[in-house]
Amino acid sequence: MPTVDDVLEQVGEFGWFQKRTFLFLCLISAILAPIYLGIVFLGFTPDHRCRSPGVDELSQRCGWSPEEELNYTVPGLGATDGAFVRQCMRYEVDWNQSSLGCVDPLASLAPNRSHLPLGPCQHGWVYDTPGSSIVTEFNLVCADAWKVDLFQSCVNLGFFLGSLGVGYIADRFGRKLCLLLTTLINAVSGVLTAVAPDYTSMLLFRLLQGLVSKGSWMSGYTLITEFVGSGYRRTVAILYQVAFSVGLVALSGVAYAIPNWRWLQLTVSLPTFLCLFYYWCVPESPRWLLSQKRNTDAVKIMDNIAQKNGKLPPADLKMLSLDEDVTEKLSPSLADLFRTPNLRKHTFILMFLWFTCSVLYQGLILHMGATGGNVYLDFFYSSLVEFPAAFVILVTIDRVGRIYPMAASNLAAGVASVILIFVPQDLHWLTIVLSCVGRMGATIVLQMICLVNAELYPTFVRKAKPKESKIYLQVQTSELKGP
Repeated sequence: MPTVDDVLEQVGEFGWFQKRTFLFLCLISAILAPIYLGIVFLGFTPDHRCRSPGVDELSQRCGWSPEEELNYTVPGLGATDGAFVRQCMRYEVDWNQSSLGCVDPLASLAPNRSHLPLGPCQHGWVYDTPGSSIVTEFNLVCADAWKVDLFQSCVNLGFFLGSLGVGYIADRFGRKLCLLLTTLINAVSGVLTAVAPDYTSMLLFRLLQGLVSKGSWMSGYTLITEFVGSGYRRTVAILYQVAFSVGLVALSGVAYAIPNWRWLQLTVSLPTFLCLFYYWCVPESPRWLLSQKRNTDAVKIMDNIAQKNGKLPPADLKMLSLDEDVTEKLSPSLADLFRTPNLRKHTFILMFLWFTCSVLYQGLILHMGATGGNVYLDFFYSSLVEFPAAFVILVTIDRVGRIYPMAASNLAAGVASVILIFVPQDLHWLTIVLSCVGRMGATIVLQMICLVNAELYPTFVRKAKPKESKIYLQVQTSELKGP
């Protein structure tokens, strides 16, 4: 009886049908970019200072320039440790009193400004930016600056919680249904985030978006790898992640054109609704249908693939079966990841790599926006380094293997990040170079983990069926055991 891989070898492992489906699903990967890293622009913190009633009137009466107004009214200017004072403290002075002059007005109150009492901002802040972000709208600065990190943490928490349930939904109800359901919720929650009336509701909508967005990405990843032949799975898996990098590059341009965070959030959320057309454009995975004993539906889809690719289906297509081994009949569980010494070792190593590189990846991106340069160009340049990262993987994965590129990339990312700690702030170009090197290394490791994860685990655990993975599993396990 022919298997899906046997049929694909005859009707096309990466023909017109697979190419079209791949391009469709790449939109899902690109859409994840503003959800995962949109915080760079949505939560951008511009230079700011306390709003002091009466300063505007005094400045207008005296004809001060913006520099003179700052020099006369804002504490902490020029001090090496004055950033907090400049942004979060104000002189406790009544700027409406008539005794204040236009030349050094505070001199009449105290011979030295350091003797004047300071207090926290009570009337809001003045932000030096033409646009807006969640920081400027909800005043997430000074004592409330931690709320920006909470905003991003909600997305990451959603990724974690969603990953626990989306896999079950995809295996129980199908990859296509899971993709459509998570896409719909992702689109709606994205729009709701853009129109959220307050900070709390915005957090809830962002958490909901995080819960489903990674699941939508995973469903697309699974679908495209199950539609192509075994010889193309690694390539489409890497290129599917490259689509995420394309989304990052596009995000920098869109954010530059739309400096208002609500319109930006709405702009990047509305294209998600286009993915609902996948109901008509993308069929269910024939491998999943066979696992559910829905052989007739699987045969119809494989016959449609043959027609789209301009090939004749095999004569015994109706005998299509799922190539399973005994272990695939077992019910997988979380405990299977730790059942044997080798599986435990693989699991802990991959978990450690994923955690450290994910934190490093986000940290480097957020640091790029805090270097004092142009945040849009910084983000754009650093996003470009992800493309050579994918090229390195494609070139080395079959020639060198997995272990050495992962180890070298991880080392490069770590060394670059450590050096960044000691780089002076005025060396902006060196900061950019080191950040790009670190990000490229982290990108290679993260993309490689997705491939290695599918190759190191038994089939019933990883829910994938590339033929060559079983052979690689034996080789890789012997390598990890050592001499």
